[in-house]
Amino acid sequence: MLLNQLRGFVEVARLAHVTRAAEALFVTQPALTARLNALEQEVGQSLLVRSRRGVRLTEAGRAFLPYAQRAVTAADEGEALLAAFRKGRSSRLVIGATPAVSTYVLPRVLRSYRDSHPEVHVSVRTGHSEEVLAMVLREDVQLGLARALQHADIESQTLYEDELVFVVEPKHPFAKRDKIALAELASEHLILFDRTSSYHDLTHTLFRAAGVLTREVMELDNAEAAKKMVQEGLGVALLPRTAVAEALADRTLRAVTIADARPVKRKIVATWRRDAPHHPAIPPLLRLFRPDHHSR
Repeated sequence: MLLNQLRGFVEVARLAHVTRAAEALFVTQPALTARLNALEQEVGQSLLVRSRRGVRLTEAGRAFLPYAQRAVTAADEGEALLAAFRKGRSSRLVIGATPAVSTYVLPRVLRSYRDSHPEVHVSVRTGHSEEVLAMVLREDVQLGLARALQHADIESQTLYEDELVFVVEPKHPFAKRDKIALAELASEHLILFDRTSSYHDLTHTLFRAAGVLTREVMELDNAEAAKKMVQEGLGVALLPRTAVAEALADRTLRAVTIADARPVKRKIVATWRRDAPHHPAIPPLLRLFRPDHHSR
């Protein structure tokens, strides 16, 4: 049973005339008649009664018509959806993002994206960078937003660099100074905001290079919680600048430069499976990650 047969049957039933239905469908009358005959042969029932004054439905035709109409309507809607999908205007996009990205950067991006692409249905799953990579590889998400990690089966595009800023609460002695030495951190309680081994390597490498042994007092799983702990005077932390931008602006946190250490920066990238089909909703989303977008 072909769609053009069903479409022809529905149009003939609507107009009660084969010739007028053929004109409406932009086919010849013999071609439409052939489709109708093929449909009746396939269903094993006469669906139409032809006469000089036109065409009317048989009892079987009247019973079959609602199903044919639903099939044609569903096909038309599907074709319209695919046409919109090709233009990147209608689809479902599932994103995996780290807590720092999903909390401090992605909301503003998605607000702009929704305004320009209202027919794209976006959902977000969160996890640390290694977990986001695993989501992409399992195809649980179509796009990952996380720190750069290497894997042979993914492609990536750099979105921005997020610097880790050393922050203290306003009453901390460091808050009155522009710079401190790395060795001075040996007596401080360090608050970590990411339990992954890569973040541990990043922070500990910084301190080990200067022969500094820190006292870890807290190990949290997100930057927002770590920020709150620092604001309460429970320790100091290296946190993403995107996570502390508002706190620095309202002076509930102070940024302190470590004079004898290079700035620690993390490259945030978009990742997708190398063998995944092109998803038209992704490029316009990635264009919204302008260098200044997440800092506004």
